[in-house]
Amino acid sequence: MTVIGPELKPGDRAPDFHAVDDSLKPVDLASTGKAVRIFSVVPSLDTPVCDAQTKRFNEEAGKLPNVSIYTISMDLPFAQKRWCGAFGVDHVKMVSDHRGGSFGESYGTLIKDLRILSRAIFVVDKDNVIRHVEYVKEVSNHPNYESALSVAKSLSGGAAAA
Repeated sequence: MTVIGPELKPGDRAPDFHAVDDSLKPVDLASTGKAVRIFSVVPSLDTPVCDAQTKRFNEEAGKLPNVSIYTISMDLPFAQKRWCGAFGVDHVKMVSDHRGGSFGESYGTLIKDLRILSRAIFVVDKDNVIRHVEYVKEVSNHPNYESALSVAKSLSGGAAAA
């Protein structure tokens, strides 16, 4: 499969992107704030690994008050909102890249042949520098959650809420 965009590495500047949230409001890098951020990229919420990945980060988000976690997919915003409501996912912010594939092209996750995003994790610090990257080579595999969470915790001051 052909993946469009650069393969980013730790130390690279986080690229800007243009997508929408589950209320159709524009989302770009600046609107994600200046906190430590995890961008959890999934092909589709309606698949088992993507479902599990998003639920796992939603659970972890409650323990990381100084970290913002975003799930980014090509799913329509309406589908993202429906899925979150069905599973009680309320800590992770949903972002839809369906309009133009801007996130996918900027972060090297847009699968041209299928027009979906490949599975990946990016941890971005408060200065918009990427501090952790994982491109999951096999779409049916889970990412290394612990590695991404460890980097995010260390960047945000370490301690999780009690």
